[in-house]
Amino acid sequence: MAETLGKIISQAAFLSRRAAVTAIKSGRVRLNGKVCMNPAERIEPGMRLAFDRRPLEIPDTSEKWYVMLNKPAGYVCTASDPHAPLKALDLIVPAPPVRLFSAGRLDKESCGLILFSNDGDFVAQLTHPKYGIVKRYVVRLASELTPEAQKQMVKGIKDEGELLRVLSVRSLGGFRYELHLNEGKKREIRRLTAALGAPTLELERLTVGTLELGNLPRGQWRRLTDAEVKQALTPGAGADTAISGEK
Repeated sequence: MAETLGKIISQAAFLSRRAAVTAIKSGRVRLNGKVCMNPAERIEPGMRLAFDRRPLEIPDTSEKWYVMLNKPAGYVCTASDPHAPLKALDLIVPAPPVRLFSAGRLDKESCGLILFSNDGDFVAQLTHPKYGIVKRYVVRLASELTPEAQKQMVKGIKDEGELLRVLSVRSLGGFRYELHLNEGKKREIRRLTAALGAPTLELERLTVGTLELGNLPRGQWRRLTDAEVKQALTPGAGADTAISGEK
């Protein structure tokens, strides 16, 4: 089945769906040699695509891939940074026959569960705040959070014009805390803890919705089962755990 130009550009150029639409409407995409500004244009086999005047290979969308990776620290999640020597995608070996892009990000210093797929709808549902997919993290801080600071984390703080907050926080002892979030603003946890005077030293993501890292070794990956993909897309997935504080 033919895919839309917006979806193809998103996958082939490693852009979010919104960024792909913006690029198309800005005249950066050529279809069969002519500028095409319609994200809904259907792309058929044999058509020629160019992005910023460079030929773009149309990715194979016939097979959907859903990958869980236990990302080590030091690797970046973006595939488009030419200066990054260590990319998380390079750990997925042998490389899949499709182009994958990440469902959300973990910053370079962080580790843990990161998801990749060539299914744009899957990625959008896991990352858009309106679906309320809850993520669980364990962090080690430079100092202890007071009870007042923990309450403030849930209430939220303003930083660079954004409201940063967690759904819940629980002390694990030794300056370690378990946090639940249902949004993913850039470096949100690190910005929160720094603002509260307890900078983050280590950060690991353990769950995304119903998906758990489990015993997957650091640096290793596996494909999700059909049941896991279906369960992961349940609106509010993981919310009960965040509210109850259970694992």
